[in-house]
Amino acid sequence: MAGNEWINGYLEAILDSGGAAVAEEQRPAAATAAAEVGVKGAHFNPTRYFVEEVVTGVDETDLYRTWIKVVATRNARERSSRLENIFSEEFHPIAQLAFLLLILEKWFFMFCFRFPCEHLPEWEGIQRLAKRRWEREEGRKDAVEDMSEELSEGEKGDTVGELVLIETPKKRLQRNISDLQVWSEENKEKKLYIVLISLHGLVRGENMELGRDSDTGGQVKYVIELAKALSMMPGVYRVDLFTRQIAAPDVDWSYGEPTEMLTTGSYDLEGNELGESAGAYIIRIPFGPRDKYLRKELLWPYIQEFVDGALAHILNMSRVLGEQVGGGQPVWPYVIHGHYADAGDSAALLSGALNVPMVLTGHSLGRDKLEQLLKQGRQTKEDINATYKITRRIEAEELSLDAAELVITSTKQEIEEQWGLYDGFDVKLERVLRARARRGVSCHGRYMPRMVVIPPGMDFGNVVVQEEQAEADGDLAALISSDGVSPKSIPPIWSEIMRFFTNPHKPMILALSRPDPKKNITTLLKAFGECRALKDLANLTLIMGNRDDIDEMSSGNASVLTTVLKLIDRYDLYGLVAYPKHHKQSDVPEIYGLAAKTKGVFINPALVEPFGLTLIEAAAHGLPMVATKNGGPVDIQRCEEMRESKFDSLSSTLLQALNNGLLVDPHDQQAIADALLKLVADKNLWIECRCNGWCNIHLFSWPEHCRTYLTRIAACRMRHPQWQTDTPAASDEAAIEESLGDSLKDVHELSLRLSIDEKISLNGSPERDDSNDAELSDQVKRILSRIKKQTSPESHQSVSVKPTEAALLNKYPLLRRRRRLFVIALDCYDDKGSPEKKMIQVIQEVFRAVRSDHQLSRISGFAISTAMALSETLDILTTGKIQVTEFDALICSSGSKVYYPGTAQCMDADGRMRADQDYAMHIEYRWAHDGVKRTIMKLMNSQDGQGDDKAERFLDVVAEDATGSNAHCVSFMIKDPSKAKKAEELRQKLRMRGLRCHLVYCRNSTRLQVVPLLASRTLALRYLFVRWGLNVNNMYIILGEHGDTDHEELVAGSHKTLIMKGVVERGSEGLLRMAGSYQKDDIVPGESPLIVYTNEGIKSEEIMKALKEASKAASGM
Repeated sequence: MAGNEWINGYLEAILDSGGAAVAEEQRPAAATAAAEVGVKGAHFNPTRYFVEEVVTGVDETDLYRTWIKVVATRNARERSSRLENIFSEEFHPIAQLAFLLLILEKWFFMFCFRFPCEHLPEWEGIQRLAKRRWEREEGRKDAVEDMSEELSEGEKGDTVGELVLIETPKKRLQRNISDLQVWSEENKEKKLYIVLISLHGLVRGENMELGRDSDTGGQVKYVIELAKALSMMPGVYRVDLFTRQIAAPDVDWSYGEPTEMLTTGSYDLEGNELGESAGAYIIRIPFGPRDKYLRKELLWPYIQEFVDGALAHILNMSRVLGEQVGGGQPVWPYVIHGHYADAGDSAALLSGALNVPMVLTGHSLGRDKLEQLLKQGRQTKEDINATYKITRRIEAEELSLDAAELVITSTKQEIEEQWGLYDGFDVKLERVLRARARRGVSCHGRYMPRMVVIPPGMDFGNVVVQEEQAEADGDLAALISSDGVSPKSIPPIWSEIMRFFTNPHKPMILALSRPDPKKNITTLLKAFGECRALKDLANLTLIMGNRDDIDEMSSGNASVLTTVLKLIDRYDLYGLVAYPKHHKQSDVPEIYGLAAKTKGVFINPALVEPFGLTLIEAAAHGLPMVATKNGGPVDIQRCEEMRESKFDSLSSTLLQALNNGLLVDPHDQQAIADALLKLVADKNLWIECRCNGWCNIHLFSWPEHCRTYLTRIAACRMRHPQWQTDTPAASDEAAIEESLGDSLKDVHELSLRLSIDEKISLNGSPERDDSNDAELSDQVKRILSRIKKQTSPESHQSVSVKPTEAALLNKYPLLRRRRRLFVIALDCYDDKGSPEKKMIQVIQEVFRAVRSDHQLSRISGFAISTAMALSETLDILTTGKIQVTEFDALICSSGSKVYYPGTAQCMDADGRMRADQDYAMHIEYRWAHDGVKRTIMKLMNSQDGQGDDKAERFLDVVAEDATGSNAHCVSFMIKDPSKAKKAEELRQKLRMRGLRCHLVYCRNSTRLQVVPLLASRTLALRYLFVRWGLNVNNMYIILGEHGDTDHEELVAGSHKTLIMKGVVERGSEGLLRMAGSYQKDDIVPGESPLIVYTNEGIKSEEIMKALKEASKAASGM
């Protein structure tokens, strides 16, 4: 702390004098407070008093504004002066104390990060959190400083003052309402197409098998009801819910049906006809093994395959809806909404391919689950990752944040305490960026997704509010005689439950969840078994899904059930605990009803509960509740302690409305028992909670949810494909206005007749005008001569074409007619990053293989996908004497540029080759060229602030590569690959600074290329599908065994992948991931019929053999 003696002296003075004085004045109150909470040896603690009483009274607005000003000060002397001024007499002592707390807190976390102390308990977790917090603070500071450079000094002061304003909940609610136009009947003329995605579990509209396994739970019910409810909203024409198609023998045949109607939308509420495609539907896309039902942790390698299948359906449906309600123009999805991490990853890719908004709902978050499991101490991080694929899940959630316009959460707690753990979301930076956007000040490409709280809805159609009668008050005497025989008909599920109990008249504690470890059922059972008073007063019912044989269940569920049975035996709970083997979904309301009639309590003790639909259901049936404090229940209910607190006004928001129970720490067994006992024993409290739940439950209806949902989405930045709509459809050949260049190609490619004067006969065949043959022949020869010259070095980007001749070039790429596309994406480079001659040999052998089959050759085209710039690509083709017009497309600079050789679209007014301008507009989304360039240089050439000397912290690792850079690609030369940061680490740091992009180490680890979020070699292929109609299923991608760091993305998907053995000896994969991250098996399927290999060597026969093998395997899927 050299140079900061004034801080040390001030702190000592506080501790010696101020703290003692305050302690003397507050000792009785503090001691009393400590005694009330049960602290042994209650004694006043100055630190605790300072945190709980003094700091809470400080106005954060002025304090945080001051802190930002100090941090933003670049000059060290000026910064010290500012700090000294803070502790002048003008500042209030309490503000000075709070400011010191900020400083000490920062020092503590830096100490934890810099000086490991393995001997301390739980030090690894403390150090991990300290490091992340330090990195996030550094990232936030860098982002703010970088954005401030573009402002004048006067603007800086104004901006800081405005950005740190802390709004009260009332002001924030008033502003949000005033800024948004609530969705209403006025929107009924809209014809919206909404896409929902929920991949894992067993999804169907009727007879849902909830609780069958850990993947088929509340999320399945939620997405089904959301799809139905949205389809009934004014202005919504069609809702598609995408999930996995499963044709496995161990599941019902209905999960193999490609389409299932949830609601029919042929007519609206007024009886007006809407159209045959209106309504809500489940769309099942086959991906992964067709005959196996896989748990969600095993689906990761097949995500790309799902995306390709879903993309094909969306494109087809957009055209169909365009014909029905779009006036002939495609009706693109209004929004693509991913549910959970796997669907979020998929939605991000689909959103990028279609350029439409994406919305995300996490349901359950990986980082939070990881922290909870580590807190339990039962598994190491490696064991957790092996079981749950947690690192792959976390990366999918980060990717989802990169692309999402809006993140819908169930509770405010989810935003602050769960999403706040992610690199891609920073609450403070998000406020800064939002404030700048409101003022019209540029954020320089930085972005944080907007998070909004929209509690889930519920269908109250089957809920009957019981009257205050003896029967409704929980007296079962009128229903069950003393010998346990029912005098009148009761629901069968009641009999199934009550047969377990010695005394069924006692209040029933109900827990309803699948037997998943994170649901924490065993802790509940221990709490019940070890509390004698609770056992005397109540029974316990555990509804743990459906089972036939525990040995046939998944290992996690079987382990929980086995432990439950052992605990029942250990505590001798026979006659006190019910655990029926089966129940139907239709039985659930009856189960709640039984618990309510006995004046029972519902409990959700989950380690983390994102929202908890069961809590809403229980409240609707008149059940008070005890719930975990981790997650949604915090916002659903305001517990007794909160109502007695002076902070009640802060929690009295619209969403914290039920006020019908108590919150507990799910790890605290005693707290669970105490809360249950309090509700069961205090009948007045029980009645109060019951009535509060009934009075406030209407806030959670589906119409209310959907109205808020559509209102929020309408406020997003709407976007859709930007290219010209006059491009003819690939299947609509009769409507195509042919150019001469197209026709010349068609003579060889598709055996079509030559069209000269563009007249079409009645039968659809082109008419020929022989009078122009001589003149035309000369023009054609000149044009073909010009095209061939494009491969000469001196004319790479300066092909001169006369205006009259330019009109005779292909107007549109032949990609729109191709039925097969062979994409050569071989990353074959030497130690200096220069392309090897083997690359040319492979291209020539691929040409020879495909053209050996005359029928295949007629319908096939070729493309190159490379990290090289256009000039370098043309150079390598020239060395092999390969005409550039042999290719229908060139994907250059790691997917940042797409060219169509030999087309008018690929030529500018001066006759020079240019990239697809529509693609350039497509990938512009969230691109910050200058910000990325500056940040990468800073991150790569520094040691994260470590080292005492500035010279020690500077590393000369990268330098700008001007040749490889363009408007949408920032390229760097790697001087020392051994000192280069991994791509995953760089992406993490860029996210913390609000920068969203793709990073690719390429050309044998000699280059680093950064391209926009919507640009990559894989996304460029999907763009060709969307733009020109060439299905990804009909693409063959030719790779080596190694390649750039995007190699894995190119392998996975629904295309056929041909991997050539022995051609590429080394790649850049070593710079992809950090230690402890997810692995290649989480991206690429271990065994797939779509992936084939050649034997070592480059021979056309081997290539053709492998291509036929891939085609045959794909046709059998």
